[in-house]
Amino acid sequence: MRLERIAVGNDPAAAAAGVRALAPAPASVSDAVAEIVAAVRDGGDRALRELVARFDSGGASPPSSLCLEPGELDPALLDDDVRAGLDLAITNVALVADAAIGDDVEVALPQGHRVVLREVPVRRAAICIPGRQAPYPSTVVMGVVTARAAGVEQVVVLTAPQIDAAIRGACALCGVDEVYAMSGAHGVAALAYGTETIERVDVIAGPGSLFVQEAKRQVSDVVGIDGFYGPSDVLVVADGGADARLVALDLLAQGEHGPGAPVVAVSDSGEFLDALAAQLEALAPERAHSEPAAFVLARAASLREALDFSEAFAPEHLELAGDGAERLARRVRSAGCVFVGANGGTAFGDYVAGSNHCLPTGGSARFASGLSPRAFRRRISEVHIGDAAPALAAAGAPIARAEGFSVHAESMEARVGDNAPS
Repeated sequence: MRLERIAVGNDPAAAAAGVRALAPAPASVSDAVAEIVAAVRDGGDRALRELVARFDSGGASPPSSLCLEPGELDPALLDDDVRAGLDLAITNVALVADAAIGDDVEVALPQGHRVVLREVPVRRAAICIPGRQAPYPSTVVMGVVTARAAGVEQVVVLTAPQIDAAIRGACALCGVDEVYAMSGAHGVAALAYGTETIERVDVIAGPGSLFVQEAKRQVSDVVGIDGFYGPSDVLVVADGGADARLVALDLLAQGEHGPGAPVVAVSDSGEFLDALAAQLEALAPERAHSEPAAFVLARAASLREALDFSEAFAPEHLELAGDGAERLARRVRSAGCVFVGANGGTAFGDYVAGSNHCLPTGGSARFASGLSPRAFRRRISEVHIGDAAPALAAAGAPIARAEGFSVHAESMEARVGDNAPS
């Protein structure tokens, strides 16, 4: 177990950058992904089937249809306790997602016209579900339920072949329309561009390998995406009253997501950090986990300094542990999701709390949000000029002519006075 101790010091941003630098930079897959995406875009089903055989089925020819039959999706595939947990997750995720839906807004302008801001969902969306190392039925819930709450008519799932029963059962529970047994960049490209047998989608969302995320980025000129998801991370801001064992378990739990990002705790209490180090050393050998880039214990001079460090780090998951740390919640600006209090372990958010576990990684929580219905909806401005045309033309025509667009000016003025339409 790699355990690093640092002091935040007078430059929290530099300290946060140093912690981020502990994670090795991923190898570039841009060229390889570009080749795959181009092959599917230009070659359609033939190229896609070759790539599925190459990457998904060990060289064997894929089945005639890459889309599962409806009979292969059944809630009965789930163990009773797993189904009960997924039912609770579906309910809570739907309630939180529903609350994020915006109403149409009508704005009356001083010149007498009005603009209606309408929210409309996309028609068809795809959710990427990782499936090579382990099944993730929870990600089915996070993606599909959120898309349904947004009003998406058709929701499809993309996941690696040999689809686990838990994934197929979760897809049935969530009402998925289509499940495609293909993964990687070729699967993303197929849904972005469409093929002879696969209808293109409007949005592709969800986590996945570096190839999946890079493919999402490369096709984002033709399809909406939710973001680029890298290795998962957590940062805990704790005061001296926090429970060191609970925090240690939360850091170790984050390690189960696999290697890549550091997991971090920052505190103004040296005694707490010493206790946390002891708990990590005692608990880690007894629990299987993938080694993160490092377990980092950061000493801050104050909770304000700890928060400054957290804001610069911009964690995917932020935990606030201890009475003093909990009071910082309303001041957090840069985090994917904030868990407040001793019982606020990130594991609840991964499964059943109702918040979404598809969150911005790699420090992108400075500017990005977690998966929500917003990823599947867009705003349309509906403009009603009416009797405001003279006032607006008088204001707009000089601007148009100043920019060299004389016909724009003419178009506005054609609605005024004797030129007004009857």
